Amino acid sequence: MRPTALSRSTLSRLPLYLQSVETAQTASISATRIAKELHLGEVQVRKDLASISRQGRPKSGYPTEALRKDIIAALGRDCRTEAVIIGAGRLGRALLEYDGFQVFGLDVSAAFDVNVADPGLTYSSPHIYPIQKLEWYCANHDVRIGILTVPDSAAQEACDRMVRSGIKAILSFPQCSLKVPDHVTVCQENVALSLAHLKALSQC
Repeated sequence: MRPTALSRSTLSRLPLYLQSVETAQTASISATRIAKELHLGEVQVRKDLASISRQGRPKSGYPTEALRKDIIAALGRDCRTEAVIIGAGRLGRALLEYDGFQVFGLDVSAAFDVNVADPGLTYSSPHIYPIQKLEWYCANHDVRIGILTVPDSAAQEACDRMVRSGIKAILSFPQCSLKVPDHVTVCQENVALSLAHLKALSQC
């Protein structure tokens, strides 16, 4: 069962559920057991599991292997999607080296930057290419997702190039509005705003 939509909070908990299920030594596993192992609310776990699987039964719980497959399907791990990064500065390189995307079925395979050809700059990763190769790379690797980590001043130009390369969804770190065609989705990530929110909560 592949759900059509999951909340971000539910999606963030699925890797935890998967870890619990993959370490289980029993043929079935209950939401109660998972909740206790992960120190989460039982009602929330039941709701999350019900949103991705129809295998649950009263008292007996879920068949362990069936639930494992349902979680993997919900995470998209059985359907790999390739993504690229535009902007190979400190943030871009850190994201390129981060392996946590794989649990969600994402392969962040390359980064592109205008400064790659600059002899005064060196990049240790063999997966960083000149921006001029973006269109060629996306066409040959069927890339549909892009991560934008360039300065605000270069964001729209880089975004336009991503659209021309066939990218349909963009995670944008620059804090400026981007103009894209109707068929392209932009999700803006504001780390500072998230930290400010946490700061406010911590002072309550």
